Amino acid sequence: MTGTETDLRVILADDDVLLREGLASLLDRSGFDVVGQAGDGARLLSLVRETAPDLVVVDIRMPPTHTVEGLDASRLIRQEFPAIGILVLSAHTEVEHAMELLASGRGIGYLLKSRVLDVDEFLDTLGRIARGASVVDPALVQELVTARRRKDPLAVLSAREREVLALMAEGRSNAGIAGRLWVTEGTVEKHVRSILSKLSLPETEDDHRRVLAVVTFLEAR
Repeated sequence: MTGTETDLRVILADDDVLLREGLASLLDRSGFDVVGQAGDGARLLSLVRETAPDLVVVDIRMPPTHTVEGLDASRLIRQEFPAIGILVLSAHTEVEHAMELLASGRGIGYLLKSRVLDVDEFLDTLGRIARGASVVDPALVQELVTARRRKDPLAVLSAREREVLALMAEGRSNAGIAGRLWVTEGTVEKHVRSILSKLSLPETEDDHRRVLAVVTFLEAR
């Protein structure tokens, strides 16, 4: 451990006493100063206000409802003590909750308990969060990527159709697109019809569908 980490004052919050005590023992042996332990959100907030630690390690689910007590406590800590680093540990990937937390600023971490396998790496992560870094579990990153793909309205389009739509967004006519892509105007018309169909845009008598397609493209960028 470096000198920076050995000076860190930490509070641990988890209703699993064995896990909490084991983590406290590990941190003590590694040079951290564990200044308090809590089994629920209310006790955690009280300890933070009493001791003003450098870092809080908190389980996302704690009594009484075992839903988002840890997250709620983290929000209040961030509001009252924005300089305190916060590492949230979770048994499951909860994208919405994690993103809300990570959006609150620097010195934030979100890790799955099952992924904490390397002690040295975990201790290094604690030090980095306390110094202002943001750390995101790789499993959460994958969830975010997958969710974004699911929500991408352009995912149904082929690569060529995306090209055509991008040129439509530049204000080009079918003839202009044909000249740019070195294809016939008839081919472009087929691509445009396919794009409008795949994007499930309503049939109209004017160019409104084309405009809606462009708006969809711009919003998805």
